[in-house]
Formats: sequence, C-alpha cells, structure tokens
Amino acid sequence: MQVLVVEDDPKVLSYLRQGLSEEGHNVQFAQTGTNGLHLALEFEFDAVILDVMLPEIAGIEVLKRLRAVKRTPVLILSAQGSVEQRVQGLAAGADDYLVKPFAFSELVARLRAITRRQSEVPRDEQVLTCADLVVNLPAHRVTRGGNELKLTAKEFKLLVTLLSKVGEVVSRTRLAELVWDIHFDSDTNFVDVAVRRLREKVDPPLSNRLIHTVRGVGYVIEDRESK
Repeated sequence: MQVLVVEDDPKVLSYLRQGLSEEGHNVQFAQTGTNGLHLALEFEFDAVILDVMLPEIAGIEVLKRLRAVKRTPVLILSAQGSVEQRVQGLAAGADDYLVKPFAFSELVARLRAITRRQSEVPRDEQVLTCADLVVNLPAHRVTRGGNELKLTAKEFKLLVTLLSKVGEVVSRTRLAELVWDIHFDSDTNFVDVAVRRLREKVDPPLSNRLIHTVRGVGYVIEDRESK
C-alpha cells in the first residue's frame, strides 16, 4: 500500500515510518500542510494519514482542498479529540478519525478498513439512479437530466447513501453513522444542514424534487411524480 503521512511531530513521524514500513507499506512523509497537499495532489496514494495541527496549512484545510479534487481515503490522526473536533474532521471529508495517543495495531486496522471500503462496491451497483439522477460510482460523477453536478466528497457520500436505499426513509442518526461514522447519540443538526446543501444542488428550482423530508424521522430519496 502507498501511504502518505502528513505529520510535523518528529517522534510520531519516526514511529509511523518504522511501523508502516515493517507492515510492508511504501511510505512518503511531509511535515507541513503545504508539502502534504502538494504530494497528495500530485501523486496517487492508497491512503493519507493526516495530522490536524500542521505548519503553513492546517490539516482540515488540506483535507478540504484535497477533497475538491480527489477521493483518496484519509485517516485523521490528531491530539484534538473532542466530539466537535471529530465531527469537523469527518464533515470536511475524512474517512476516519483516530485520536492520539493511539495503538499502532488500531491505526493499521483502520487504514485497512478505509481502503477496503472503496473497493467493495459490487459491479452491479456501480451506477445508481433515481428518475433522471445518475451516479457513476467508479467515475465519482453525478448528473441530473444530463447536466453534471459538482458535489463535495461528503455530499457525494450522502447522496450515494440515500440512493442505495431508494424509497426507504433513512433517519438522521443512521445517516450520521453511515456518512460521518458517528456511532453515538448526538445533535444531528449537521445532518440537516448537509442534506439542505445537497438538495440545493440535486433539486434545483422547477425540477422534480427527489430528496424529501419525513418530519421527525429523517430523509428519503424517491421519484414521487412517477407514482
């Protein structure tokens, strides 16, 4: 596996270099946000391990800029471990969030998990549709009525989650688990905000609305005009 580690702490960097190399991975390192972003954009990696508190460009900003271009799996590794900080990282597009100090075995397991998830989509489920909305998973491309939609990484994942359950109401808590990997009771208002932003792109004015709110429960995507 080709892994990029963006970390400014020399001790953590040395620890990861040795451990990942012993696991058989090819590892590249960057100690600033600027260098990390450059490497992540210019080269192909199977996964990125990203610190949050970095010199020059903060880790969250690095993640946002990367997500505007690529879907490379990203594991945030940070000493910032509050609920709000973890939610911020996941909402920005991280695939997982691990708090320092950490067990190396857990880090390796999480790396395997986030890279495995990207390759587990069955061939017959690589294109999802609802009415004139089409999502091509391998190409990471979304069109509505033939017009391409520009979605962020989390918007794309949210849309895919809803489309994989067409006609089925998905609760806010379940969306938080599936899209942001948050497995605890918490304020899910951020889910409403994310759905609203997605709806503005998927359901423009005068179009057949596909994303519907089920009050007190969650959201469903379906073509109600054809029923």
